[in-house]
Amino acid sequence: MEAQRQEVLRAANELFQQEPDWVIFFRNILGVDGIVRRLFPSQEALTNFEQTEEYQTIQQMLAKLREKEGDADSPKEPNRVITVRLPKSLHEALKAEAHDRRTSMNKLCISKLLQVIDEALVPAEAEAPAA
Repeated sequence: MEAQRQEVLRAANELFQQEPDWVIFFRNILGVDGIVRRLFPSQEALTNFEQTEEYQTIQQMLAKLREKEGDADSPKEPNRVITVRLPKSLHEALKAEAHDRRTSMNKLCISKLLQVIDEALVPAEAEAPAA
């Protein structure tokens, strides 16, 4: 695993030095077809990698690249819109947090979506009853 971690970090550093759009960095490093998923294809391997210093370094690179971007759409990749149903109190809390951080709700939510979530904190969907 050490060799793969170093290969991912090398690729991330090389791309980061080119100062790409954050979306390009994400797609090439952390995206579905990115180097991380290619070198750590199982959920267990990916979860283990997400606990490493190398992963934290990549997250910091991504954050720095995002600082350079405005809210404008990236010409490099089309945007998609999702609708998330959430309680009013959670919406208000996100709105207050975005205000306190002097950022938009969109940027705050993207930041939260880019973070690793402990699997134990994600509720499983209820299974449909057997026919």
